[in-house]
Amino acid sequence: MSRTGRVERTTKETKVAVEIDLDGSGVADISTGVGFYDHMLDQLAKHGLFDLTVHTEGDLHIDSHHTMEDTALALGAAFAEALGDKAGIRRFADAKVPLDEALAEVTVDVSGRPYLVHSEPEGMAPVIGRDYDTTMTRHIFESFVAQARVALHVRVPYGRNAHHIVECQFKALARALRQACEPDPRVSGVPSTKGAL
Repeated sequence: MSRTGRVERTTKETKVAVEIDLDGSGVADISTGVGFYDHMLDQLAKHGLFDLTVHTEGDLHIDSHHTMEDTALALGAAFAEALGDKAGIRRFADAKVPLDEALAEVTVDVSGRPYLVHSEPEGMAPVIGRDYDTTMTRHIFESFVAQARVALHVRVPYGRNAHHIVECQFKALARALRQACEPDPRVSGVPSTKGAL
């Protein structure tokens, strides 16, 4: 059974097209106009083993906020579409990923109920590259969670370099999502006593 999702989202601020295959090999074609964000979405595909295409045209003459937010919303919607009824998946997963001096811990529940808990070290550099506002990492996850309908806990207990702090979060998210979405041969139907997720 194909587990793919495709979402197109157009507003006065952005035009976004996302395609995802949960059973891919990590192939990515990413273009948002925000270089570091492209790099992070590449990490999501590579370490999640998701085939991911993201093409976004946004109002970057204002700033990168709308571009990153709307891309994350479309990505979450495509992820939810690809999961379908979630029958036979593991549902829960966690991952710890270090990147030099930084460590990210991510736990996910493909629950049908969007919720985000997020913490990272204070005092990070405000910008990575030319236009990645580091306060947007939490908002990207909030936007993704809202549409993907997952419970996501992200914690970075320590780290100094802003690039490392953000990148290990995306890598850990990729690993956790990959495990949560994997089929479990022992699961029959939807992994919930409610009978729906």
